[in-house]
Formats: sequence, C-alpha cells, structure tokens
Amino acid sequence: MESVNIWQLIIPPLAGAIIGYFTNDLAIKMLFRPYQAIYLGKRRLPFTPGLIPRNQERLAKRVSDTIMGSLLTPTELQNLAKRLLETERVQSAILWLLQSALTQVRNDKEQKTAKVLAEILRDLFSESLPRLLKALARREDFLETQINQIFDQVLLEFELSDLQAKQLADWLLDVVIPPETLRQALIEFLSDRNVQVIDDGFREKTSGTYWVVANLFGLRNALTRLRSFCLDEKEIANTRLQELLLSLEVRSRLRIWFKSLSLQNLPVVTVRQLRSTTRQTVQGYLQDRGSQFIQGLGQSIDWDQVAVIIINRLQASTAVTTSLEIISQELALILERYLEEDLEKIVAQVIPILSIDQVIIDRVKSTSSEDLELAVQGIVKHELQAIVNLGGILGLIIGLLQSLVLFFS
Repeated sequence: MESVNIWQLIIPPLAGAIIGYFTNDLAIKMLFRPYQAIYLGKRRLPFTPGLIPRNQERLAKRVSDTIMGSLLTPTELQNLAKRLLETERVQSAILWLLQSALTQVRNDKEQKTAKVLAEILRDLFSESLPRLLKALARREDFLETQINQIFDQVLLEFELSDLQAKQLADWLLDVVIPPETLRQALIEFLSDRNVQVIDDGFREKTSGTYWVVANLFGLRNALTRLRSFCLDEKEIANTRLQELLLSLEVRSRLRIWFKSLSLQNLPVVTVRQLRSTTRQTVQGYLQDRGSQFIQGLGQSIDWDQVAVIIINRLQASTAVTTSLEIISQELALILERYLEEDLEKIVAQVIPILSIDQVIIDRVKSTSSEDLELAVQGIVKHELQAIVNLGGILGLIIGLLQSLVLFFS
C-alpha cells in the first residue's frame, strides 16, 4: 500500500476527533462567552454575548419558578419550619436568648435596666395599683379573708414580752403621765364644782360612822386644801406624787398588767365583735383613702435605689440562673402548641413577606457572567468535560467509518 493511501486512511479519524473535540468545547465556551456584546460599527456580532449572559434575566426567572414550583413549595417550607422549630431547638434558642439577656443586664454599666424597672415600679404604685385597689374596694368581701387571717394569727395571739411590758410601763409613767402631768390633772379635776359635787354626794349617800364624819367634817375643806397645796407647792407636790407612785408600785403593777394583756382573755363574743369591727374599719379606710395611701407610699420611696437593689439581687441570685431552663422549656411548649394550630397560616403569610422568588431572581441577575460560569462549571465540570470528550470520540468514529469506506472502495 502506497504512503499516500495510508495518510488518506489516517487523516479522516484524526481530523474528525480533533474537530469533534474542539467543536463541543467551543460550543460549551459559547454558552458563557463572550461575556459582553461585541459590536462591529453599529452592528452587534452574532452569538455575542454568550447564550447564558444574553438570557440571564430569563434564566433567573426560570430558575426561580423551578425552585419555588418544585423545591420550596408551601408544604416543603412548612415541613422545613417544623424541623427547625422542634421543641428542643426552640428551647435551646430561648435559653440562649435568656442567658444573653441576663449577661447583658450584668454588663450594663449605665443601669439602663434598673431605670426601666424603676419607672415600672413608680407607675405601678402611682397609677396602676391605686386604680386596681379602688376597683376591688367596691366588693363587699374585699380583703375579708385576709384581714380575718391577720387578726386570728397576729392580733389574737399577740402578747407583750416582759421587756416590752416594762418599756411600755416606763414610757407611760415617764412620758405620758409623769408627776407634773398628774399634778396638773389633779388641779383641773379639783375644781370648785367638782369639790361641791363630791362633798354633797358623800354627805347624802353615806351612813353610820361615815355619815357622822361626812356631816361633821366634810370633804370640801380637805379637797380644797389639796388643790391649794398642788397649786402653791409645785415641786413638793411632784415629789409627793412620785413617792406615792413608788410606794404603790404602780410601775410594777402596770408591767404585770401589760404582760397579761391579750385578746385571748376576752370572751369569745367580744373577740368576734372586735374582729368584725377591725375588718370593717380596715375595709372602710381602704375604700375611702386606700388609693391616696398607696400613692403617698409610692411617692415616699426612692424607686431608683429600690430598682438597683432588685437588679443586683437578681444578678447574684442562683434561683434566676437555675430557673432559666424551666422558663425556656415552658415557653417552648407554649410556642409548640401555638404552631401546631397556626403554622400553615404563618407559612402562607411568611412566603409573600420573604419574597423568596424575587430574591432568587435578583441574586441570579446580579451575579456576574464570570461568577455564573465558575458556578456552573463547579457543579457540572465533569459532565461538561465528558461532552467535550464525547465530541472527540464521535468525530474519531465518523473518521474511521470514512476511512473504511475509502479503504474498501
């Protein structure tokens, strides 16, 4: 066989393989390139820009329709939301939020949380609580159980200790009714009219030996002289009264009497009446002046300082830290019950708000041709190379067939 015939047989397969390989490679390149349109004068050259850059907006719309129509359907989004909003995940998220909030409060150097809490407490005592008290006070049984409980457990069982009884007796004799006060009270009591009434009554209502003394001597002269003594001899009278109180052991008797003073020693009927009177008195006071009392109490308290104390106490409280997990669990269960009923409605409302289809369109349109080519090649690089290789193989096969035809002809 001559050499020229051998080249006739070799060249067709070789040329077919080269043409098929590079033709497919060129076709794939032309999907993306050139990235921009090329103009010759005012005429745009055909096939510029590439197929995908030229139809990028339509491609974005088609990609969006495909994803939203078959992948991100409302049912799939609802199933995705259910997986994301499982109780354990929601509880972990809520616990993280609560812990972050607590950390933020601890790191709050300007005491913003304390200021907010102070305003809440100030409004509570100035506005909310007085209005609530005024509304509740209209009820006939307002605080009836609570007042009766306080009376039975506090007032009914209240007894003074020995020290308290002694202090009360000392206060009564030293401050309330000292000798000077007793002397003044005695002078006011022994007026001329009172002396006359006492003397007349003693004369009329006594008998026997007392009648003789009353009518022969009488009490007028003695009482008048006692009043004159208290007026003229102040220091001596005070001293005598002091000695009289000591001689009669009034201080000791008062201490014993105060110590034995208790509501339990009263008759049952009297205690019941006293409890009823106490309840009615407290209810009446709260109905008439309760709101003013609460407002006055709120104005007298430094709520800024109280709020700072509360916040500092909560920051150092282990109960707050340990209760965060329980609170997060309860909130997660509440959210789960709510989502079981309204998740479908929520997803239907969220889809238009998120505008996922428009996000996909904008994202694809804003992607440069270079990045879009890299993204596509990164996904189907091996497949595209297989197409190029397949073109070369097909060209080689066709060339071989041509060579066989030439050989047998």
